[in-house]
Amino acid sequence: MKKTLIIAMSMVLSSTAFAQDAVETTVSSDIVSSYIWRGQDLGSVSVQPTLGVSYKGLSLTAWSSVGLSEPNDTKEFDLTLGYTLGKLNIGITDYWFNAGLDPQNRYLRYDAHSTNHLFEANIGYDFGLASVQWFTNFAGNDGANKDGERAYSSYLEFVVPFKIATVDWSATAGAVPFATTAYGTSGFAITNLSLRATKAIEVTNSFTIPVFAQVTANPCSQKAYLAFGITLQP
Repeated sequence: MKKTLIIAMSMVLSSTAFAQDAVETTVSSDIVSSYIWRGQDLGSVSVQPTLGVSYKGLSLTAWSSVGLSEPNDTKEFDLTLGYTLGKLNIGITDYWFNAGLDPQNRYLRYDAHSTNHLFEANIGYDFGLASVQWFTNFAGNDGANKDGERAYSSYLEFVVPFKIATVDWSATAGAVPFATTAYGTSGFAITNLSLRATKAIEVTNSFTIPVFAQVTANPCSQKAYLAFGITLQP
């Protein structure tokens, strides 16, 4: 089993409205020792800033990941436009990676056959006891299926939150329904089984530090990761 330690240090500033319909802005930055995404290891020590703005259920978020210790680690810049209505959410994400069809890594190159962008749509619903999300790549530098054609790579994820004593837990199960080189699957495959525990450590009466521990297994690749993290926010 591969053990990976993740330490996330996050400084979050948010302007929250006194009025019901005011704009909310979030600025944050995480430092992680390993970048694990949907059961895949995408890099080691990285800095991951976030800038987001939301209004009446509509949100626009910019997120990035840059490796600090390994030159070959993934460099990524994502833009997500989302909308939430009650317990239903939909969104579109523009992923950009420093590895793809364009060897010069030009961000503004969107040509279908020479871009490093990947476009994904998602839809999800929160049932309370559990939430479900479906993601599908619909354009850009997608993976290929068994015939070498665009796979329209998809990912289905279930998350169940629960509480034991004073600790918040969540169990996640993620699967890839079709063959795609994007996830390294030859058909339906479970690629992400995670269990995460989060607890706020009280430092003073007005200051707490949330900490988490998470174990992730990818039955498809037969790899596993153990993670620990710290989040700091004012």
